Parts: sequence; C-alpha cells; structure tokens
Amino acid sequence: MTDRWTPSSWRGKPAKHVPADYPDPAAVDRVEATLRTLPPLVFAGEARNLKAGLAEVAAGRAFLLQGGDCAESFKEFSADNIRDTFRLLLQMAVVMTFAGGKPVIKIGRVAGQFAKPRSSRAADQGLSPVRLDPEPAARLRRRRLRRSAQHPPLDPGLRR
Repeated sequence: MTDRWTPSSWRGKPAKHVPADYPDPAAVDRVEATLRTLPPLVFAGEARNLKAGLAEVAAGRAFLLQGGDCAESFKEFSADNIRDTFRLLLQMAVVMTFAGGKPVIKIGRVAGQFAKPRSSRAADQGLSPVRLDPEPAARLRRRRLRRSAQHPPLDPGLRR
C-alpha cells in the first residue's frame, strides 16, 4: 500500500460492488454528505491494533476468533442480539486463551445487512445481487452516535 489514503481516494479504486446507476444520485450525495459529518465506525488506532494482532496470528503467537452472523435479517437486528454475540465471542475467547495459552484476536461480523453488496447485478450462483443501500447505513451510524454519547464504554479499550 504505497498510495496515501484520503477520504475520497476510494473513488479511484475499482468497486464493482458499488452500483453506478442509483435511481436518485442526489439522494446518494445527501447520504454521503451526512456520513462525512459523523465519526468513523472504526478509528485508526483500532485498525493498527488489529493489524498488529493479525501479525501475531500469522506468526503463530495468537489465535484468531471470528464470529457473528455477518448479515442478520433486519427483523433479528437489535442491540440485544449484538450484545449476546459479543458476549459469546468473549466467552469463547476466554476458553481459547486458557486452553491454548495464547492471546485471542477477536473479530465480530455483524450488521452486514446494512451494506452487503455483491459484485454482480444479475443472480450469481443462485444468490440474489444485494445492492448497497446507503440510507439504512446512515441511520445506523446516527443511532450509534446517539447511543455512544449516552453510554460511555465499559472499558477504555472497548467501544459501543
């Protein structure tokens, strides 16, 4: 990765999963403007910590635990389900740490239904091509921002 990242640098990359034919481009512009005003979902320090943890996994000095539904149905999506998934991952990590004697790098895959695109417009291998829907993603970020302002993290290393 020699290119310098900027908030708009993604536009120069190939992105087959992002449709070029939204029916209302102005709505997309409004959603992008709203998203630019919100804090990131993942902070740079968290990304650096994950990268370092994955290096430990690659070197055999840690285990990787990845879990979650990735794209829960909208009907099943709730704070309680996310909390329960997080709790289960932490419990599994404790068991793995004690049994394996190594740290565990935990990755949760949740809320993918808010932006779960496929790279094909047509059905691909029997799967429907889910298209990126920016409106629910923007609502989720606003809701998370309000919730995080109301509830500080339980641990400085954890975020809600």
